[in-house]
Amino acid sequence: MSAWMLPRAVLCMAALVALRRNPIIAAFYRRLLNAGKAKKVALVACLRKLLTILNAMMRTMTVWQPEIILRRASVETL
Repeated sequence: MSAWMLPRAVLCMAALVALRRNPIIAAFYRRLLNAGKAKKVALVACLRKLLTILNAMMRTMTVWQPEIILRRASVETL
């Protein structure tokens, strides 16, 4: 078993859960699919986005605040 298999599997499961439960990640996934990306490519992109969000949260020592991101996203679409 490769050293990357377990962490990658855990990250993929986290991304799959985020697709179902996180409206921000789900919208990002749908946008990528609508742009013609393959499902696995879109899933990996969501995985990376999730890691980026978690890294920023740890760096700034903040908690998840989806209402701020949703507000910002709604302003950008206007």
